[in-house]
Amino acid sequence: MNFLRGVMGGQSAGPQPSGAETVQKLCDRVASSTLLDDRRDAVRALKALSKKYRLEVGSQAMEHLVNVLQTDRADSEIIGYALDTLYNLISNDVEEEEPEENAQKPSFDELAGQFTEIYIKHQENLTLLLSLLEEFDFHVRWPAVKLLTALLKNQGPQVQQIILVSPMGVSRMMDLLADSREVIRNDGLLLLQQLTKANAAIQKIVAFENAFERLLDIITEEGMSDGGIVVEDCLLLLLNLMKNNSSNQNFFKEGSYIQRMKPWFEVAEDNTGWSAQKVTNLHLMLQLVRVLVSPVNPPGATSSCQKSAFQCGLLQQLCTILMATGVPADILTETINTVSEVIRGSQVNQDYFASVNAPSNPPRPAIVVLLMSMVNERQPFVLRCAVLYCFQCFLYKNQKGQAEIVATLLPATIDANSISAGQLLCGGLFSTDSLSNWCAAVALAHALQDNSIQKEQLLRVQLATSLGNPPVSLLQQCTNILSQGSKVQTRVGLLMLLSTWMTNCPIAVNHFLHNQTNVPFLTAQISENLGEEEQLVQGLCALLLGICIYYNENSLENYTKEKLKQLIEKRIGKEIFIENLAYISKHELYSRAGQKPQPSYSSPEQMLFDHEFTKLVKELEVLIIKAVQKSSEDEKKEEEVKKSLEQHDSIVNQYKELIREQDIQLNELKKQVTAMTGLNEQSQTTITQQASQIQQLRDQYNLLKIQGKPLDSQHHIHNEAAQFNGIQPKADVEEIGRLREEVEELKKQHDVLQGQLAEKDSVIDKLRNNQTAGNRDGDVSTGDAGEWTAELRKELETLRTRVQTQAEEIIQLQAKKQELENLPATVAEAAGDNDGASALTKITQLESRLSALDAENHKLKGQVKVLSEERSSLDQQLASTNSTVAILQTDKSKLQQEVVESKKEQDDLLVLLADQDQKIFGLKNKLKELGEPVEDEDDLESADQEDDDDDED
Repeated sequence: MNFLRGVMGGQSAGPQPSGAETVQKLCDRVASSTLLDDRRDAVRALKALSKKYRLEVGSQAMEHLVNVLQTDRADSEIIGYALDTLYNLISNDVEEEEPEENAQKPSFDELAGQFTEIYIKHQENLTLLLSLLEEFDFHVRWPAVKLLTALLKNQGPQVQQIILVSPMGVSRMMDLLADSREVIRNDGLLLLQQLTKANAAIQKIVAFENAFERLLDIITEEGMSDGGIVVEDCLLLLLNLMKNNSSNQNFFKEGSYIQRMKPWFEVAEDNTGWSAQKVTNLHLMLQLVRVLVSPVNPPGATSSCQKSAFQCGLLQQLCTILMATGVPADILTETINTVSEVIRGSQVNQDYFASVNAPSNPPRPAIVVLLMSMVNERQPFVLRCAVLYCFQCFLYKNQKGQAEIVATLLPATIDANSISAGQLLCGGLFSTDSLSNWCAAVALAHALQDNSIQKEQLLRVQLATSLGNPPVSLLQQCTNILSQGSKVQTRVGLLMLLSTWMTNCPIAVNHFLHNQTNVPFLTAQISENLGEEEQLVQGLCALLLGICIYYNENSLENYTKEKLKQLIEKRIGKEIFIENLAYISKHELYSRAGQKPQPSYSSPEQMLFDHEFTKLVKELEVLIIKAVQKSSEDEKKEEEVKKSLEQHDSIVNQYKELIREQDIQLNELKKQVTAMTGLNEQSQTTITQQASQIQQLRDQYNLLKIQGKPLDSQHHIHNEAAQFNGIQPKADVEEIGRLREEVEELKKQHDVLQGQLAEKDSVIDKLRNNQTAGNRDGDVSTGDAGEWTAELRKELETLRTRVQTQAEEIIQLQAKKQELENLPATVAEAAGDNDGASALTKITQLESRLSALDAENHKLKGQVKVLSEERSSLDQQLASTNSTVAILQTDKSKLQQEVVESKKEQDDLLVLLADQDQKIFGLKNKLKELGEPVEDEDDLESADQEDDDDDED
């Protein structure tokens, strides 16, 4: 302990050791002592020396302090001392006064940066520090939070990358917000502020760790805008999380957190005595709203947040602050800017803003009250800029609002008893204050932006300049003020207004050119050699003259396009004209205005360009230069090219329509194909099922045939069983009789077909004889060939009719077969399983025969189809015989071939009919086997013999 007393400044004999020596001894004590108390005392001593001897402690003791954090984790006191010592080395806090010998040492910031690099050089050191955040002990957790915050301040990007790859690193920091000890929670907010700076990945992780919910709860607990510094820290952290991070903005909106912002902006009727902290808090809250609806965000995200702001009443609350009294000027300015971006481009919000009235007597629209401030030179400059921005946002993509503003200038709508927005704009446009002139000109230009209808309407505005003088148009009054040589800011504003007005409005161009003094004034301004301040005015005059050329309809003979270009070439020079025109986009203030829509200038003199006007200059500059450099021949060629392109476009459109129609037809055909494919699949499924059923019936038939008795005995047993049960097999007998009749009809049809075949043979013989005679004589008349063909056609028609009749008969047989299919079930129920099987056997046999007949029918239909095709071929051949004998000989040879093929087909038909006879004969035999009488004598005799045998039995 005597050693420690010497270190801490106690009295001792002998010379005092230097600071470096003392630090060295303490470091040796930390490294070599085996007792925890000794090490703890040594670390406490290093903490006491770390501010005064920062360099010595940092260079010698840092490694030992890290070892203490690793090895003495169980002792919270020594861990706290080590963390405090490291914090003293790394932080940028004001240090104690150092001795004179340390005056040449590195500065505090340099030392902090160097020690931070040494500490984070080994990633495990930062991982160890993150693990200490889990300790609940106040003496460990709080110093760890402060040390981590200092590391992030000194080497933010490097520390962020290490934390990003550390498991649960961000989650441990988020747990600090739930700590019941306010000092740790508040320092945790500061830590998260440093952690989330300029790192989108960490911002997303923190947001998804439920940061929005926790921060909004803290803001509510602390009193919202009336809260203290903690509310400010929460708002700063929210701004870090959402600024330039569309993912977090969308997450904030989707989580319905915008609705929770509405209570922040509830102000009392008495708004006097606002504290500085409340002003700061409300300013940050307004900035947070602006982050959500900023014009630089993706359009879809901005419009969605604007919609939510209106639906939850946030916009209404902001308008209440806007019209309240006693609100501090900076808060009022920021509120105007916030309302501007909430309504920008949103038709619903713009309509609501147009309906807001100020609490005055009589009530006045909020727009009118704001414009009063804009044209009042006694109002603060930032407030006037905010009002101009609000008016621009109100008219942005709002043709309805533009029409309402222009209508207040028209004679039919002017009310002498009230002040309108148009009157205020005209008053500001022609006042003696150059800033009011510029603001009014820009505001009026926004009422005409991309709205050709209102540009034409504004030409009707007439102004009474003085008593006794006739009124002049607004356009003429603007040019009159330009010619009077007013301030540069005023002339720039008027030139921007005129350029916006006449762009894409040939009628306004004609009105401007109709005044004989306007073009000479512009050429004089452009050609004069003026100072640098006037060069911008010259460029804008060149732009206005270029607009008169590009949008000129050549309705005025003295100022056609060609004459204006000649005027430029003779009095100004094309090079000088283009140089002045290009000066606009090279101006420093032009670049600044083009960065963002909100006008932000440090002084009124810098307000020369409007954001929307910069976009207009980019579009017009190239067009005007091309228009000035083109000759009349080039313009004619260009017009011809345009016409040809228009024709080409019309043709392309026609083809597009044709392709569109074909696409529709193709889609319909695809649908039909899909439907037919489905029907085909269903049919195939049905056929497969029927084939399976037929196979099952065949298997049952074969099984019954193997297991059953002879047909005669089965029939006898069946009759006995039926009689025993009191049921007569009448249905079976009737159906068999019907079947016999159908067989007879088939026989008759067979005889008819044979007769037809005989007639066919005679025709074929006749054709052969004629062919032979033709070969002998060497000449055949076309009339004879026509008669032969007509006879052949008639015979083919007759044959096809007969075959169709036979097909209908076979269809009827199929219907009878379907009735017989239901017979086995009825018989089986009445006579038992064995008798049902017998009936099933008979019906199965009949079904097989009918199936064969069906197949034959299909074959006959195929033959008819072939004959029909042959008939068509013969018709074509006969038509060609009317030309020449050579063609007739060719037709004869083809006819011979057709006759041979017909003969062959007749032979095939005879074979088919023979097969049919054989099948009919088989059916008769089956009827005989079933014991049914037949008309043939042999059949009758055999039937009588069978009856006698049955009686004997």
